[in-house]
Amino acid sequence: MRKNTETRFQGQMPDRHLLQLYGGAYNMRIVVKTNNLSREEWHRYRTKGIGGSDVGIIAGINPFKSVHQLWLEKTGQIEAEEGDSEYAHFGTLLEPIVRKEFTERTGIKVRQKHMLLQSEEHPFMFANLDGAINMDGEFCIFEAKTASAFKQEVWEEGTPAPYILQVQHYMAVTGAKRAYIAALVGGNRFFWHEVERDDGLIGKITAMERHFWETYVLGGVEPVPDGSEATTSYFNSRYGSSNGETIELPAEALAVCDEYERASRQLKELEEVKNAAANQLKCYLKEAESGTVGGRTVTWKPISKRVVDSKRLRAEQPDIYASYLTQSSYRRLSVA
Repeated sequence: MRKNTETRFQGQMPDRHLLQLYGGAYNMRIVVKTNNLSREEWHRYRTKGIGGSDVGIIAGINPFKSVHQLWLEKTGQIEAEEGDSEYAHFGTLLEPIVRKEFTERTGIKVRQKHMLLQSEEHPFMFANLDGAINMDGEFCIFEAKTASAFKQEVWEEGTPAPYILQVQHYMAVTGAKRAYIAALVGGNRFFWHEVERDDGLIGKITAMERHFWETYVLGGVEPVPDGSEATTSYFNSRYGSSNGETIELPAEALAVCDEYERASRQLKELEEVKNAAANQLKCYLKEAESGTVGGRTVTWKPISKRVVDSKRLRAEQPDIYASYLTQSSYRRLSVA
């Protein structure tokens, strides 16, 4: 395993125009200008520190990538997947449109600075900004996002949590006091929100990132897998097939087996409690479709759906049945 042993770059100090734009925030340096970097070079620089999009992963609130996968990427054991999907591709493609629309709606001019920044105080913290704003001498951050129509309600309520962490991370790196985040949702709804600097949250983010970087990346310690959907999906995908071998597990795995069995029993007990409560409610409702109590509504509606009678199809039309069969496989975990 390759260890990351260097996080501080010689870099460049910001030029006069950049310092003017940043309103005197001197607690950072330019690692590299990014406008001419190749994809390989960009990913290499990304392994040298923690970027804004990494924060939600470390915090365990990113549904698409686990801490374990991020650790493998930062230590060079696997290639980073970010930027490979069409979703990420079109997000980058639409970024100038989101930036232009924000300026048209707010009158706030956003400047692009193609550079990777590094915190002087915390060298493991990097920032690659979508834009920078000089608001009467005050430096502010701009971040552009795109989202599916399914996220409209989330954006109506405010800035999603992962992006709050992202811009707070950027404010920690740059010293900015405020950030603006704009999003094109579903291709036809536009939202923008202002996020103030939160030094308390920044302190927690910095401590969390330092622990990840120093313990796992520099220390070469493999993170203990959590129970997030992203981690589950990652292990099921990465180790989707077995080699048929039997190995000796480490001694600490015995305690994990006990925890697995204990949790399984608790789930079964809770399922029985849930079923008992459901049956009590059904007993109250009987033939009624719905009932109300204390402002709560309980419904027990009939649901009908049409399904293929596979048993009959296999008996009467075996050739047709066989032609539509597909094979899938997965690994089932059991503890004995």
